[in-house]
Amino acid sequence: MKELKIDATVENIEKVTAFVDEQLTQLNCPMKAQMQINIAIDELFGNIAHYAYNPKTGSATVRIDVLEDPLSVVVTFIDNGKAYDPLARKDPDVALTAEEREIGGLGIYMVKKSMDEISYEYKDGQNILRIKKKI
Repeated sequence: MKELKIDATVENIEKVTAFVDEQLTQLNCPMKAQMQINIAIDELFGNIAHYAYNPKTGSATVRIDVLEDPLSVVVTFIDNGKAYDPLARKDPDVALTAEEREIGGLGIYMVKKSMDEISYEYKDGQNILRIKKKI
């Protein structure tokens, strides 16, 4: 397990992505899976940066674990911000046009569709969101 503790700011999305990419490169992760994980990082860490501590800033921890058989990575996002389960929201109706659809929810929907597993729990005052991707 590798871990990065960092301020939950939009400016740090790039640092979180680089941290995860370093681990993925060592695993010879296919480019498609790496791009899907990068998009998920942008969405999930971006949400923490925008909403978890608003209007203040707090920290977040990003962990990456490697699982064998099948080879997979689990990226865990942990923050002490406001309790919020992004998975509880109803998926957007993607059959509607952008004008007809309600604002919000499309990013987490894309993460759900591109990851093999996604889970959320609120435990001991912490939001814990995990994504898993087979590589």
